[in-house]
Amino acid sequence: MKWTNRFKGHNGTIQRCYVTVDGTDFRIGDPVPFSKSWWTPKFNGPGIRYELACSIHNGDIVWFNGPFAPRNQDITIFRYKLKGMLEPWEQVVADKGYRDLKACNPYKIKSRHHERAMSVARARHETVNKMLKKWGALKCCFHHHRSKHHLVFCAVVVLTQLSMDTGYSRPFQLNDFRCEDPVFGFDSPNGPTPNDTQPVPVEELCGGDEPRGVHWAPVIATVLN
Repeated sequence: MKWTNRFKGHNGTIQRCYVTVDGTDFRIGDPVPFSKSWWTPKFNGPGIRYELACSIHNGDIVWFNGPFAPRNQDITIFRYKLKGMLEPWEQVVADKGYRDLKACNPYKIKSRHHERAMSVARARHETVNKMLKKWGALKCCFHHHRSKHHLVFCAVVVLTQLSMDTGYSRPFQLNDFRCEDPVFGFDSPNGPTPNDTQPVPVEELCGGDEPRGVHWAPVIATVLN
């Protein structure tokens, strides 16, 4: 699993967004000693949070970070490390909780086409989250000490990515993107339909001036000890 895999599958055109980012929570047992820091409204009880980033072009999991107490908001976790790993011209596609110059969220939608493109990317990300939670160790409440939760999460993430690499499990199609266009295309395989229009490049989706050059980010590898 490599951070630079976010570039895999694109046609070489410099873009603003290569990944979608979101936080995902998992159930854990009541903390001892009790602390409100581990309470999450998603379960109305204790939980643990991770940050996950998926490539827009190929759907791969290219980054995860955690665990964190749910009191840490998604934008706080994003600014903690991942934001600093982006190129100066690069942004991420995220939900409304990410109000940052480095995040392209629904508040920045310019048209119906922008909205549809971002919805497709975020829906794929949610599908990856569901794939992780199909595993019993993450689906059910984790009754061991929370300090061991990351071991299970890391193993599930690696196995999920391997299943996509081998073609065993990839629950979404990647041909929604035009090979000749930098980003989102919604035309059918047989040509445009009456409801389809010209796809919107990422640089238009996120705004800003065209970057003058590309400086590839260093490889970030996830290692299970």
